[in-house]
Formats: sequence, structure tokens, C-alpha cells
Amino acid sequence: MRAKLAALCTFVFVGAGICSAQTSPNISQATFSSVYCSGFYTDEKAPDATRLVSGEQSSDKLTFARGDYVYINRGMDKGVRVGDRYSVIRPEKDPLEVEWFKWQDKLVKAMGTHYLDAGQLRVVVVQPKVAIAEVTLSCDYMQRGDIVLPYQERPDPTFKDAGTFDHFAPVSGKPVAMIVEAKDYQQSAGRGNTVYVNLGTNKGVKVGDYFRVFRYEGTRAELAPQTKDYQDRIYGFGSSPGNYKWNDLPREVVGEGIVINVSHNSSTVLITYSSLTMYTGDYVEVE
Repeated sequence: MRAKLAALCTFVFVGAGICSAQTSPNISQATFSSVYCSGFYTDEKAPDATRLVSGEQSSDKLTFARGDYVYINRGMDKGVRVGDRYSVIRPEKDPLEVEWFKWQDKLVKAMGTHYLDAGQLRVVVVQPKVAIAEVTLSCDYMQRGDIVLPYQERPDPTFKDAGTFDHFAPVSGKPVAMIVEAKDYQQSAGRGNTVYVNLGTNKGVKVGDYFRVFRYEGTRAELAPQTKDYQDRIYGFGSSPGNYKWNDLPREVVGEGIVINVSHNSSTVLITYSSLTMYTGDYVEVE
């Protein structure tokens, strides 16, 4: 399956993507958009009393983006003031509903609800019961019904030198989890991409921690047809003297990423280094 996905990356897909950013330049610091447009999973329901209810040209305009003026259902009566800043989010789920590896659906459910970061607003006019706000950051389109939250600054973690990456790093002995999903419901990822991992504050994870990404050959956890015993033999292409199971052979360390957002059961991770394409179902461990 992974070989097929890699081959398909020569094309452009609309919808759930499966290609990675292997050709992106080295990154030494998280960008503003990578921190504030990353999205997140949480098992806690986001407060949703404040909503984006409409906007200018709403008779024929269904979505809003940077520079547009939108209306929120809070005004002077709720203490809103000119200059107040807000973040806009909305709950989403993968529209394809395809499980790419064993346990993916179960792990996604355990992480909670996925909230997309749609962008940010700044209030420019306040009326008694509504306020007019300018869209100052567009991560995605905004639409009526989106949840509006008071702006909160997110930590901007410091990156370590990518040159320290150890392709043969020994097991850290710290908590292990999986890449369960990737931003925009891609099933593959590379340097500069954002992924979601089923490990959070419940296991002591915090913003700025690093995850090492690795895999074992021969696990057959993917839900596409796979060749049995491919880790040590393929008919017509040679074989090893004996059979090796997935846990008999060394693991393959394929990259690492830094935690940029964390909740109880999940972490949002920015991939800072990748030697190969990563896939949902790959393992991670805290470094």
C-alpha cells in the first residue's frame, strides 16, 4: 500500500490527500500559521455559545476569508469591545470514513473531536447584541455557525538542530503511540506537515516535546492487501535463510516532530525531519 501511495504522489488530488512534503526546505522554527492553523483533537467539548452568525454580502456569499467582515452573536450586552481578538474553529471529521490501518477508527474516537482552525478575527464595531469583526487570518474558509473563542496565545516551541537526528536511535523507553491522522485527512506526511498523535497530557506530554517516528517491517497493520513475510522474502527476489517476524528485525526510524499543541489524549505534531514518507499507523515515541 505504501508503495502505491508514494507513486500516486506525482498527481494532485482534491479531497483527502495522500502526499507528503518531502521537498520542503529545512525548518528551524514554527511559522505563525503552522502554530495557529494546525487544528487539534480534544475529548472536551469546546464552548460554543459565541458563533459566527453572518457577514457582509451574505445573500450570495457562503464563506468568508481574510479581509471580509463577519458578524458574531455577542455585543455590548456581553462586554465585547472594539479591538477584541477571537479564534474561529469548527468540529470536523474525515468525509471519506475510510479506515487506513487497523485500530484507526478506535484511536480517533479515543482522541475526541477534531477541531479545524479556520482563522482569527478582530472586532471593529460593537452594537448592543452583535459585533462586526474583520477576518485577520484565514487558515480555511469560515462559514455561518462556526465557533468563536477568545483569542489565546499558543506557545511557539524552540526547535532543536535537525543535524542531531539519529537514524539508528535506540528505544527511548518512554510512552509509545501512533500517528493516527494528519492535517486535512491526509494519510501520509513529511517535513513541514502536521500530524495528530494519540498521546497527550495524560502521559505527561507538553508543548515542545519531540516525538520520534518509526516503524517495523512485516506488521501487516494496513488494511490494503499486503504480501505475507515481505520483510524477509519475496518470491523470485531472494529470501533470508530463516523467517523473521516484525519484532525480530530492527525498527526503522524515519523522522521526528515537535509538539505544538496538546490536549488530554492527543498531541498536534509538526514534522521537523523526515528521511522517508510517513504514514498513518506509523509508531511514535517520546524522545
